[in-house]
Amino acid sequence: MSSTLDRLRRLHGAKSQRKRAEPEIPPSRSPYSRAQDAFDGEVIGRENADRSGGAPSDSKKLEELVPGAVVENEGGTCFVVTTAYPLDEKRGEYPYSALLGHHPALFRRIFPNFDLLDEVDFRAAAFIDTETTGLGGGAGVYAFMVGVGTFERFEEEAAPSASSDALTAPTHFVVRQFFMRHPAEEGALLVALADLLRDRYMTVTFNGRTFDLPLLRTRIRQNARLIGNQEFPHSDNTFLTQRTIPLLDEGEPHLDLLLPARRLWRRRLQSCRLINLERQVLGLTRSDDDVPGHLIPLLYTDYVRNGDARRMPNIFYHNREDILAMVSLAERLSVAFSAAFSFAPEESSIERENAEAVDLHGTEWLSLGHCCEAAQEAALAERAYRMALELLTGAEEDLMSHRADAFRRLGLLQKRQERWREATETWQLWLSSIAGADPTPYIELAKYCEWQIQDLEQAEMWTGWALHNLTASAGRQRPTNIIAELEHRLARIRRKLQS
Repeated sequence: MSSTLDRLRRLHGAKSQRKRAEPEIPPSRSPYSRAQDAFDGEVIGRENADRSGGAPSDSKKLEELVPGAVVENEGGTCFVVTTAYPLDEKRGEYPYSALLGHHPALFRRIFPNFDLLDEVDFRAAAFIDTETTGLGGGAGVYAFMVGVGTFERFEEEAAPSASSDALTAPTHFVVRQFFMRHPAEEGALLVALADLLRDRYMTVTFNGRTFDLPLLRTRIRQNARLIGNQEFPHSDNTFLTQRTIPLLDEGEPHLDLLLPARRLWRRRLQSCRLINLERQVLGLTRSDDDVPGHLIPLLYTDYVRNGDARRMPNIFYHNREDILAMVSLAERLSVAFSAAFSFAPEESSIERENAEAVDLHGTEWLSLGHCCEAAQEAALAERAYRMALELLTGAEEDLMSHRADAFRRLGLLQKRQERWREATETWQLWLSSIAGADPTPYIELAKYCEWQIQDLEQAEMWTGWALHNLTASAGRQRPTNIIAELEHRLARIRRKLQS
């Protein structure tokens, strides 16, 4: 992979030089600079007028509570916390190294807009999560903490930056959390972030496509407005000379885990929020050190106003857990999508058994079948629907609904391919195994009998049966438009029989 990545580095650098230049990030300034004043004015205005701005008597400084280091660069200073996890250390059922056995390009078949490359694997990825001063976007929202997780060869003395051997022989998954103790440190935070990302070739986020990465791009642009005519001294720093962080630009390889997670689990779960996926899918529970995400902006506001850092360890914990959860989630998603797309009709029976032995829920197979259809992989979709039907057993209403959906999609797929014998078997199995008023299998059988085999008596029977089930069902389940269509169909078939 090293030669390929050397070529990518050269291409990456050349491409970055061609991008439109953006103004530089400002250097660190006094806490009483206009950036600080603007930030304080914004956040204080959101708080109650009777709230005290002074620090509590038992307040603690950040450096006393969080083991980190102050990093100085061309942008000033900021605070960085580095935590390294050996690759063989388990998080839940699997170690961190499990993800390295998969390739992100697998998701390209469903999400071509992710721009994932065959040459770039998870060793070259940067897992990014931000903590912000607000839950929306806009120029007034700061990313006061940017957490970045990377697979790399890690040495303790080299903690502030990634090792040069990061992409060839990783030993750890390392989380670095860049934190601005006040808004004037934002420039230093972004410069430190650029230093870390310049040797990475793909980002991984959770909802970063619509939030984290656009926000970071906004902060780069927004900082430029505070500079005026100031310029940095000449520097060989990639970020300062190119005035951007190329990896964060639109069009760069970016795997947003929220989208495949929704595709795979929205049938099974009420919520696809990261914290819910962590519990329901990964089987992980956070400690009491965690803090609800919606409270984080207010907690940081209090810290900036009064200097009391007692709740900051909770925010560092929350951000770190979000990043670690993304690693486990990416591994779980890779396993599922690999199970769906790694199968081919010419595979041996052993390979098929291994693929089908993957522990997936019936609704996951159903969702994967839909993904395969979207990728125009009919054979893979059919296999996934059949796997779903094997697993979706039970009398629960939601399971029966998913089972009916699997029958519907499988029958329609076979119908499009004009595999009429198999399609009719699917429809008959559907109506014989699932009770209810759904007229679809009856209607499809009636259409088949009327138009494909010209058996009008059978067509009349299936149409009448569908009409009977609908009219006998409860009023709220009685779709008048379908009943009208069935009555029209039945009348036409009877006219044919009489002619």
